[in-house]
Amino acid sequence: MNSTSPFKVFIGYDSREDIAYQVARHSLLRHTPQEISVHPIRQPVVRELGLYTRPADATATTEFSLTRFLTPYLAAQESGWVLFTDCDFLFTTDITGVLEGLDTAKAVYVVQHEYDPAHDIKMDGQKQTRYPRKNWSSFILFNLAHPDVRALTPAVVNRVSPAFLHRFQWIAKDEHIGALDLDWNFLEGEYPRPETTPRVIHYTNGGPWFPEWQTVDFADLWLAEEAAYRASPMAKAA
Repeated sequence: MNSTSPFKVFIGYDSREDIAYQVARHSLLRHTPQEISVHPIRQPVVRELGLYTRPADATATTEFSLTRFLTPYLAAQESGWVLFTDCDFLFTTDITGVLEGLDTAKAVYVVQHEYDPAHDIKMDGQKQTRYPRKNWSSFILFNLAHPDVRALTPAVVNRVSPAFLHRFQWIAKDEHIGALDLDWNFLEGEYPRPETTPRVIHYTNGGPWFPEWQTVDFADLWLAEEAAYRASPMAKAA
């Protein structure tokens, strides 16, 4: 990380889940004592800037399904680390802890999930998809100085297949994909509830902002964070 600038975090934004983004951002900032820079990736904005030119995809689960791979370009840094996360996350710890002990020979760090989804339907009635390296791309720590990351330009993101992007085939060697501990992207409902609260909870099948997902594990934590957000100056300024 460049010591002269704050750690940058980009969150995928979906207009159907504004409150999920707001709560994720609030939890990030509340648990991190030092300055960090948090930004949404909004598809209409990156389209207006000419950075995202792919045709609209009605089958995409979220509006940021592929725009997440613009994160290194949007970071506008030559070196250091930058983080992308989905919006259906709750952060319960200082996010800068993820930067400890990183190997600069790695292009990215992700939680390398190996699981078969427990639900056929997720979120607001969307069909669950199954593919190799599923959910690896929901939390990506990019090494901005690595040649594989520097080569991930908007032109590439707009040209290659979704599978090529989500399966990390743009990384030359698998050994350049670093592994993070599971609780940096804990998939609620896909793993048994742990005795201790994960550092990062991912409501991948649906979170408490949906009426039908009010009883998921750690729903109480998300609802408490939502209440804190709504009472905060951040909500009043939104």
